[in-house]
Amino acid sequence: MTDYSEEQRNELEALESIYPDSFTVLSEKPTTFTITVTSEAGENDETVQTTLKFTYREKYPDETPLYEIVSQENLDGNDVTDIIKLLEQQAEENLGMVMIFTLVSAVQEKLNEIVDQIKTRREEEKKQKEREAEEEEKQRFHGTPVTIENFLNWKAKFDAELLEIKRKKMKEEEQAGKNKLSGKQLFEMDHNLDTSDIQFLEE
Repeated sequence: MTDYSEEQRNELEALESIYPDSFTVLSEKPTTFTITVTSEAGENDETVQTTLKFTYREKYPDETPLYEIVSQENLDGNDVTDIIKLLEQQAEENLGMVMIFTLVSAVQEKLNEIVDQIKTRREEEKKQKEREAEEEEKQRFHGTPVTIENFLNWKAKFDAELLEIKRKKMKEEEQAGKNKLSGKQLFEMDHNLDTSDIQFLEE
């Protein structure tokens, strides 16, 4: 018969010596502990980190341990989901054997991948921004290409604006005209003005 508590005790001792700085026992009944896993430093010395919490079930390692992510740094939601899936898969594959070291190593590898992805993601974002800036620059120099359609649209707007200006001008002239008539208008209204200058000179 398997002595589960013996196997669990041995594994705990081994984990404590493998992860002296990141291993913390939270409780003994049931045995619960955390291990903080940090990736290798990325390009700008950035790291991603997660703290995993494990709880032994009574018949571990013949039962999978309970596990959860209790904290994380620089990981997005998709990364966290991927890590949980990875833990599920590894736990199933290693059923019957003490597996915490295997699980933690798998997460460690995953975190290193994520750091590399962050670098790639940043490079992609940088390239994308450069492409967008180039496009903007091209647009600025080229302006809008003239097609029959947009020329006609522009002409219709332009004509409408011109008409509006003419209307305003006529209105203003009408307003002014009420107060003051032009010379031509005065002659047209009073034909006596044709001869008034001559009469004036004769007198």
